[in-house]
Amino acid sequence: MVDQWLTSSHIVMLGLLFGFAIAHSGLAALRPWGEQLIGPRLYRILFALVSLPLAVVLIIYFFNHRYDGVQLWQVKQYPFVIPLVWGLSAVSFVFLYPATFNLLEIAAIEKPQVHLYETGIIRITRHPQMVGQVIWCIAHTLWLGTSFTLVTSIGLVAHHLFAVWHGDRRMRARYGEAFDAVRDRTSVIPFLAILQGRQTLQWQEFVRWSYLGVAIFIILLWQAHPFLIGATSNVAW
Repeated sequence: MVDQWLTSSHIVMLGLLFGFAIAHSGLAALRPWGEQLIGPRLYRILFALVSLPLAVVLIIYFFNHRYDGVQLWQVKQYPFVIPLVWGLSAVSFVFLYPATFNLLEIAAIEKPQVHLYETGIIRITRHPQMVGQVIWCIAHTLWLGTSFTLVTSIGLVAHHLFAVWHGDRRMRARYGEAFDAVRDRTSVIPFLAILQGRQTLQWQEFVRWSYLGVAIFIILLWQAHPFLIGATSNVAW
């Protein structure tokens, strides 16, 4: 049983996750210095050139080894599991890509900036990407039920929990008391600030074209899922 748990793919995945976390969070921490040195646009391009290939490697490796290790549970035979997993996955992408990012800034067409705001999905949680990652991990770990998927999910969630602290620290350093005020009016735990009366949900802020883009992306991903799995299986990692 121990040998099945400690397959090499488990260790490799943890190593890949650790490397991605160092690169991603490290470059985020160095952003003020890097932008002064080479400018915001070039630094955003550098960030993408480092982060995106590492993310692609992680995705391919996960697809190819998702059934490694011990089968902890098997729930695919229950009819409610498929809509539950796909429903959770769809919700996770709403948080992971919360339609609050300026796409032109992400592509470095416009000057990339760090924005301090508390509208839209930030009213629900100050760290939507962390919440989205947790939901995604719950859905996929439930569906696959393997020790490899569980180890991957633990690594991903650990990185995003670190990012909560790291992100707040960087925003505090940049904005000072202005960030403190936003932090006091928002929460990391979803809906907590709303339940406590520190925040109110404004549904009008979610009526945006970008959310339609997220919905289209989810549908396309659902359609392309078998193709992606088949394509990555051709990569011998």
